[in-house]
Amino acid sequence: MIDRIRIVKSQRTLEAYENGRKAFSFRIGLGRCPDGPKQREGDGRTPEGVYRVCLKNPSGRFGPSLGLDYPSPADALKGGADERLLSLIEEAHRLGNRPPWGSFLGGEICIHGGGAGSDWTAGCVALDDRDIALLFPSVPLHCPVEILP
Repeated sequence: MIDRIRIVKSQRTLEAYENGRKAFSFRIGLGRCPDGPKQREGDGRTPEGVYRVCLKNPSGRFGPSLGLDYPSPADALKGGADERLLSLIEEAHRLGNRPPWGSFLGGEICIHGGGAGSDWTAGCVALDDRDIALLFPSVPLHCPVEILP
């Protein structure tokens, strides 16, 4: 089982580790505006920070997908979330659940298929279909995912 994932946006790579050793390394595509961290719904950016897999969907729009728990409490604070939204996001993170998706901060950030040849997503991390097919079964819920600039 994979115990952590590391994504380096500037290198367009995703590395998955098992027991501290690299098990997979894949080329990725990012959001259509890849520079900088995600700040708002529709900005086309891929988030930066430490997240967890909060959802596994075996048959999404772009094949199997791993949903990330974006926005984090830190994202909510930076993004200017009100107390109510911040409280909902903090509660979800404390319980290991999916935070509210669909706020002005954005959400529904996933690692999915569809192709890694360009930066085309709304903020997700895209793999080639064969790569997500290899990765998906090995990643447990709550697996940490670090996304670096």
